[in-house]
Amino acid sequence: MNPNTIFAGKRILITGGTGSFGKHFISYLLKETDASSIVIFSRDELKQSELQALYSGEGRLRYFLGDVRDQERLRRAFDGVDYVVHAAAIKQIPAAEYNPFEAVKTNIMGAQNIIEAAIDKGVQRVVALSTDKASSPVNLYGATKLVSDKLFVAGNAYVGKHDTAFSVVRYGNVMGSRGSVIPFFRSLAEAGELPITDERMTRFWITLDQAVQLVVTAFAEMKGGEIFVPKIPSMKLMDLAEAIVPDAQYKITGIRPGEKLHEEMISVTDARRTVDMGAHYVIHPEISWQGQSNPDGEELPEGFSYSSELNTEWFSVEGLRKTLGLAKEG
Repeated sequence: MNPNTIFAGKRILITGGTGSFGKHFISYLLKETDASSIVIFSRDELKQSELQALYSGEGRLRYFLGDVRDQERLRRAFDGVDYVVHAAAIKQIPAAEYNPFEAVKTNIMGAQNIIEAAIDKGVQRVVALSTDKASSPVNLYGATKLVSDKLFVAGNAYVGKHDTAFSVVRYGNVMGSRGSVIPFFRSLAEAGELPITDERMTRFWITLDQAVQLVVTAFAEMKGGEIFVPKIPSMKLMDLAEAIVPDAQYKITGIRPGEKLHEEMISVTDARRTVDMGAHYVIHPEISWQGQSNPDGEELPEGFSYSSELNTEWFSVEGLRKTLGLAKEG
């Protein structure tokens, strides 16, 4: 698809715009689209100053210091904005468990603030980033993101006569993002011993490029209320360890509190209202509202679930090395 048919002449705001996804999405918009302006909304003035230095002289970038907890600041930032990508969140599982009130304020109340400010300011489309941990959650981070997902889906029922539409993209662990296990394993390469929580552990794995493309797809196809789920490979934690530090010794530490052995993006219950669109799945809302129009797609078989251990597509050790840029040449 041609991104300019979606973003040309549009003013786009990214919450959490200085994070891993935000920076990659900014680069994509600047290189591939004729978006009129790109607003970076985040709390960290240092990271914003680093972006300003990186894109010195780029006239399409705007910078807004602010927190998604502050609805008045969001209203000011959303003035004249066409599209919003909501990427701001408290994401670290241990941090959320230890600071639950803070996670709720950012991930849940922040979502409500985004919805209300977007409707009141006439934003056309909002795409919120979610996580596989929001499906059948076992930790607070996943639980807050599940609530956030439901708020954004239900936000379409609140728009009234406004034209705002809300949708969600849900994907797995992002290769190369902050907090990824990859730099952690690399830091232990010289020691030659890697801590492994469980030898059976599997995870979904997505690149930043794929995450950006999923958001572009959502903007292109959304009617409002959909959760877009990509078809992406799974990987075994042991294979990732072998790819990064070949012949390492392993120390089994056990699964941490709030951690799953395998991750899930579509539960058996959600699958009943999910369609296969070819390159991705779309989970439809449980409750319909006036004007909702679901896209075509194939219904999923009874009992289907999309979880990392049941995936049909897998990274091999060599595939992981190639993707991580670790493959030997020659």
